[in-house]
Amino acid sequence: MLLGIWNKFKQGITIWSIATLPGIVVLVVIIFLRLNGSLQFIEWLTLDSFLRLRPFEPIDERVVIVGINEEDIRGIRNYPIPDHEIAKLLRTLQKYQPRVIGLDIVRDIPVEPGHAELVAAFKDIKNLIAVEKVLPKVIKPPPDLPSEQIGFVDVLSDDDGKVRRAILGTNRPENNKKYAFSLPLRLAETYLKVKGIKLSNGIRDRNTMRFGSTELPRFLPNSGGYVQTDDFGVQLLLNYRNGRERFRTLSLKDINDIENGKGNPNLLRHAFGGRIVLIGVTAPSIKDFIDTYAIANLQPPGKIYGVEFHAHVVSQIVSAVLDKQSVLETWSQRWEYLWIISWGVLAIYLGRLTQSPLKNLVYVAVACLGLVGIAYTFILSKWWIPVAPALLVLVINGVILSTFYQYDRFLRSQIEIRQYTLERTFVVIHNGPLQTLAKILRHVQDQDLEQNQLLEYLQNLNYEIREVGEYLKLEALNRKESLRLGSGLILDLKLPIRNLLYEIYSHTLQRNFPCFQTLKVKAYSFAPIDEQYLSIEQKQELCQFLEEALCNVGKHAKGVTRLSATGKQNEGWYTLSIKDNGTGIHSNYEGQGTKQCINLARKLRGKYQRKSLKEKGTLCELTWPITSKSWIFARIGRNTNLM
Repeated sequence: MLLGIWNKFKQGITIWSIATLPGIVVLVVIIFLRLNGSLQFIEWLTLDSFLRLRPFEPIDERVVIVGINEEDIRGIRNYPIPDHEIAKLLRTLQKYQPRVIGLDIVRDIPVEPGHAELVAAFKDIKNLIAVEKVLPKVIKPPPDLPSEQIGFVDVLSDDDGKVRRAILGTNRPENNKKYAFSLPLRLAETYLKVKGIKLSNGIRDRNTMRFGSTELPRFLPNSGGYVQTDDFGVQLLLNYRNGRERFRTLSLKDINDIENGKGNPNLLRHAFGGRIVLIGVTAPSIKDFIDTYAIANLQPPGKIYGVEFHAHVVSQIVSAVLDKQSVLETWSQRWEYLWIISWGVLAIYLGRLTQSPLKNLVYVAVACLGLVGIAYTFILSKWWIPVAPALLVLVINGVILSTFYQYDRFLRSQIEIRQYTLERTFVVIHNGPLQTLAKILRHVQDQDLEQNQLLEYLQNLNYEIREVGEYLKLEALNRKESLRLGSGLILDLKLPIRNLLYEIYSHTLQRNFPCFQTLKVKAYSFAPIDEQYLSIEQKQELCQFLEEALCNVGKHAKGVTRLSATGKQNEGWYTLSIKDNGTGIHSNYEGQGTKQCINLARKLRGKYQRKSLKEKGTLCELTWPITSKSWIFARIGRNTNLM
């Protein structure tokens, strides 16, 4: 009893090792690829896709964009925009009492006419933030402005060119002791200061920034799907606003028309009063674009203007502080890899639980949908969790483990068949010929047999052995789910049809037919068929068709050097063909084998043909319709061998 339990335990360990070891290898490979950064692009794309799929958000009423478009530039008839036009615009906006104005137009040198007017406007408007560039090429801010009214507009793009991070502050390259702040941060700081909320260092993380009780989560080198990324300064993962219209946008012409009496001035008072106003160029010809795939319905696709990018950043900061909207965050690495490993273990369990390709595909598909749904829910809650690595390990492990389980199942079924045959043969021989032989041996030892009696006993033994052989053959043939080939091989028709076709091809070519002696190239490839659409009888007849066709080649295809047997699926039809380059057909006579093939084609509602090829040789082909669902299986485990 203990020995039986131990054997079952060892068998279970063996089965689990066959399945689990490949699953663990796949899991380790996926983790290694993630650690060395090979999965960054997939994870970035996944993040962008989830952000695009979020529900549309309403317009952020706190932020207004004044976009100088193509029509405005044509009206001014000059670019860069002269200082006079910018000064006039700033004075106009200031009348409507915005909380803060951000000028996203570089003004490090005068652009006449009107430079003196612009300098005066800069001096008078205390809630104005002008811009500079600090990375990597320095562009100086307008002169004579205090540092509190200057913010940089540098942008960090990832290796795929898309922008997913905003840099809020950094040390200046030319003077590491001086710190520079970005335009969006300066705008948020000025806007929130009126409400008594000041900018300071973080509490949990002293290296990040904090407004009141709201601490902005700092981007780290391995945040989310990033690997060993430079996290200099203070960086923030971007959670772009999603919607057809993210911010209210007015053109220079819109403002001038209202100022010239063509509209209600109260519209501008409502649009700008107490708000964050950003001025920038929104003309496609200037090409001040930021690349992103995280926002739906963009025109042009995948691009936003630089001024809108800064609007997204300041909107994210102010919404986090005033509306307590969470900023996009990530798990620690420990939790991320525990998450990935958990999905890998689930894939191993699903493969071991089902041991069926169809069920396994269904379960893996359901698990994948569940994973995507969970990840999407986390995105809505402003958490970016690893989706791509978990999906990869789930899909790959699910498919691979199903293949290993089926292979193990096939081997065990073959062992069971052989074991049954051996046991049955031993029982029959033991109960018959061995008993007779034992009787003869006793007589010989006793020396009580004459020569003619001994001869008679031996003749009976010979007859009995032959009778046992015939009996075993008949028993094998009479088994409902088995098939005996002419080569003596008995096939279990419960096995997949592709396995049966492989066995028939292999064993038939080993038979001693004269034309097989000249073969040099033997090729075969059989696409699988969903087993639920083939009865045992149909499988048996298909096997006999292949055997008959191969035997015909072996007997009649003189001079044959190449033989191929293929099974292919195409648009809901399956074609089983045998082609050789022998001497071809020399007669239209239809023998019993041909009639059986025609009858089989009729049963399958297909067609059969046997014809000579133009170049040389013969084609024997059977084609019949199958369900369209079978295409899934035709792409799993396809195998082509040359011998």
